[in-house]
Amino acid sequence: MNRVTELLGIKYPVIQGAMQEVANAELAAAVSNGGGLGIIAAGGKTPEEVREEIKKARKLTDKPFAVNLMLMDKNTPDVVKVIIDEGVKVVTTGAGTPKPYMKDLKAAGIKVLPVIPNVKIAKKMQELGADGVIVEGMEAGGHIGGTTSMVLWPQIADAIDIPLIAAGGIGDGRGVVEAFVAGAEGVQCGTIFSIAKESPVGNNWRKAVIDASDTGTAVVGSTIKGGATRGIANQKAGELFELEKTGVSRDEFNDALNKGLYTGVKEDDPDNSFFMAGEVAGMIKESKPAAEIVKDLMDDAQRILNQKIEIM
Repeated sequence: MNRVTELLGIKYPVIQGAMQEVANAELAAAVSNGGGLGIIAAGGKTPEEVREEIKKARKLTDKPFAVNLMLMDKNTPDVVKVIIDEGVKVVTTGAGTPKPYMKDLKAAGIKVLPVIPNVKIAKKMQELGADGVIVEGMEAGGHIGGTTSMVLWPQIADAIDIPLIAAGGIGDGRGVVEAFVAGAEGVQCGTIFSIAKESPVGNNWRKAVIDASDTGTAVVGSTIKGGATRGIANQKAGELFELEKTGVSRDEFNDALNKGLYTGVKEDDPDNSFFMAGEVAGMIKESKPAAEIVKDLMDDAQRILNQKIEIM
């Protein structure tokens, strides 16, 4: 047991990423049942839809799970009320500061884990009372910062005292070991869980990830403030890149991006979908049950740690 497993009440220090439209009750429950921490993504959902997902997850698991808040969503205050009302014990946050909600969340006994991209914000979150931080490098899928994981993780580990959960580029036990050596006490994985057997994505999304090469992802929106987003390098990614070059606003770009994401999950259209995925997609060769993914990550990491590695 380490600080992350003790804090979250889980067996393994593995968290499933909060992928909008993908991270639903079924996937979250499957990860939690496997000993990790599953997450329900509240982004893009109404408060009542979030409530239904929480209730559904409770029917599928008696283990802890979390809800992720997209703080830029206008209905965040109402979603926070639902989370507190439903007795959720862990919240992760992104796309903004949790400061306006921290007092109420902490008063309800909720553990708060912001997703952060740099040292400055990590320090701010610690001062704000965050229980830990999820530190995501630019290798990750979805919205990203500008620093690579192996540079970012150790710098933030040196700058804070609260637990660090590493994210961005972790797809097997080697990534887990790298993260822990860099100062992490847990890992968050998105892409590998996005194509788990329990994930709602269709066959084309799974195939796009499994078939991806080491250069199979692309970043769109990098010239728009807060817009940089990584996904599979397909036709839709090219269209989004061309749209970006026209100088559209952040809201217009995000509307097109979210439409591509929604189409990807709901319609599985290979030509009109933006399949969000990290660079680690090039390492993923099959779809497995979520619980198996969790166990494989831990078993593989332990196997590596048990090896005698000579460096001199």
